[in-house]
Amino acid sequence: MTSPIFALADEYITSYARLDPAFAGSAGIKGDFGVATDYGPDAEAERARLYRETLTRLNALESTGPADDLARLHMAERLQVFVDRHDAGEWRRALKVPYGMLQNMVSYIDLAPRETENDWRLNAARMRAIPEMLATWRQTMNAGIDAGETVALRQALEGAKQARRNAESRVFDKHLKAYGDGSQAADLRGAAEAAYAAFASAAEYLEQTYAPHAAPNDGVGEERYLLAARSTLGAVLDPHDAYAWAWEELHRIEEEMEAEAERILPGAGLTDVIAHLDATEAVETSEEYLAWLQAKHRGALEALDGVHFDIDPQLMNLDVQLVHGSSAGSAYYTGPSEDLSRPGRTWWPVADRERFRTWAELTTVFHEGVPGHHLQIGQSKVAGDGISRFAKVFGSVSGHAEGWALYAERLSDDLGWFTEPGTRLGMLKGSALRAARVVIDVGWHLDLPLPAAEAKRHGDRWNFDVALDVLTTRGRIAEHRAHPEIVRYAGWPAQAICYKLGERAWVAARDEAKAAAGADFDLKAWHTAALNLGPIGLDNLASVLRGK
Repeated sequence: MTSPIFALADEYITSYARLDPAFAGSAGIKGDFGVATDYGPDAEAERARLYRETLTRLNALESTGPADDLARLHMAERLQVFVDRHDAGEWRRALKVPYGMLQNMVSYIDLAPRETENDWRLNAARMRAIPEMLATWRQTMNAGIDAGETVALRQALEGAKQARRNAESRVFDKHLKAYGDGSQAADLRGAAEAAYAAFASAAEYLEQTYAPHAAPNDGVGEERYLLAARSTLGAVLDPHDAYAWAWEELHRIEEEMEAEAERILPGAGLTDVIAHLDATEAVETSEEYLAWLQAKHRGALEALDGVHFDIDPQLMNLDVQLVHGSSAGSAYYTGPSEDLSRPGRTWWPVADRERFRTWAELTTVFHEGVPGHHLQIGQSKVAGDGISRFAKVFGSVSGHAEGWALYAERLSDDLGWFTEPGTRLGMLKGSALRAARVVIDVGWHLDLPLPAAEAKRHGDRWNFDVALDVLTTRGRIAEHRAHPEIVRYAGWPAQAICYKLGERAWVAARDEAKAAAGADFDLKAWHTAALNLGPIGLDNLASVLRGK
């Protein structure tokens, strides 16, 4: 496409990359944008000016057809959210543990290319940029202190732990080891040491300077929460409806889990069945775990291609990485670079585990890999000129992406892929976790009472301990993931709801199309049309798909 709207999308990406080189590097955007992002107040204001100016220019352009209509719809919705969040002062709260700034800086290095000596010089430059970037980030956090707009105390203290862990676990040493004793070894070691010192200094800052000013309450309140939900869902949320629906959904899933457990070990009960599977359906070493993950990713790609999806050959390369020393509690995905020279990757935190419960993690392979994030995000990169550059590299909507990934788990069940012992129970357990996330996230941030029957079991009002209890006993999350999950909900309001509410939107859109087409409904064609749209907010998803 060469329309004015698509040209504006191209221009925006290039302009934003200049204002955020770390984002450009992590996203794999080609160009010489430098290596250090300025996260200070003036730079935040400059990025906000870009949002406003682009939105004004977008609104003045005329559409030349359906592709333009879609590009305008998505860009306008995203840019308006960016403007509204900046105006609300959310930029001053630049910390969301365990993801956000501190994790992004680690990913910025992890995603760097390492094929040539020039690539290794780039690695060193990126690591040397970390002290500078953290210094400007402190300026923004200090602006939050001055304005009385700070993150919660728990986030500050957990952020300090995360920063210190980055330093003490020496998160970049794996790259130094990979390089060896070449001509740049000393420079790389010096750059890494500077980064570690900066992380340690950030931890001290959060504990000693920031924490005394941090907000006492974990919850953000309804006004901030609804704005956050617009950002993560691309939709206007009715939080009370979502809260009630999620409790009902959790009860439904729990009943199905009990029935599935009965099929595995009749009469044993769900808790004993889970213990049995933990003891019997696991691998013992990280090497075995990586081999198992790689085999499952490859098997899913081969089973889907040409049958339920037409997978572009460029997406058949999907990398799998284990992550040691990470503070992230769960697996995650990073998409291909803009030019596809860097493949899509799934990342699997090891933490302190010595055994890996494969029965519970197969469903996550389908979520993070295929038919989940890799197909959805990867397809947007290979969809050609029907999707704007904004949508391809910048415009992700968490509710759209995570909703699709959870829909992918459900689809995998429909396809009969959970045949190994306990794996379907693992899928249901994951779905229960996502329903528990909604009740925790909405209830905690809005300080809603628990339903009477639930209050008897867990407590009358939400707090960290009640959230942890619901997550572990109802979401049945793995022990190593529980604490960082709750910390994540506190620091990233309305993100945890994206999975279940996004899945609900995707299923509703598919069922609407199925009802309209009747016997002529083609699931493969519907999947193709849906993924070729690229990202879109949930408020617009059904109407746009209806037009296809």
